[in-house]
Amino acid sequence: QVQLLESGGGLAQAGDSLRLSCVASGRTFDWRFMGWFRQAPGKEREFVAAIRRIGGNTYYADSGKGRFTISTDNAKSTVTLQMNSLKPEDTAVYYCAAGTGIILSALRDAGAYTHWGQGTQVTVSS
Repeated sequence: QVQLLESGGGLAQAGDSLRLSCVASGRTFDWRFMGWFRQAPGKEREFVAAIRRIGGNTYYADSGKGRFTISTDNAKSTVTLQMNSLKPEDTAVYYCAAGTGIILSALRDAGAYTHWGQGTQVTVSS
């Protein structure tokens, strides 16, 4: 069984930085894409960023382009989301997600991911 465990959320002020990490543990898991999604109160879960295991290609929602960076370690067991220049509208629960059979056209679709972490709260004050 594969588990995803997020860490690194917390309180920040506008303009600050936070670094979220997601560790995949359990059986060997050859994910194709790992991503970060977020959900603010009263809103749907939305795509933030994703990274492709082979090649390391990265993909971002427009809201995070230029501010967020997704990366993975050499062992491909940890995915990190570096968030800079945080804004109050970044406030949400951030979820790590992974999937093995995701195709490129579906990587922004939460329904394409088969494994999810429990979420970590990010709160940005103005």
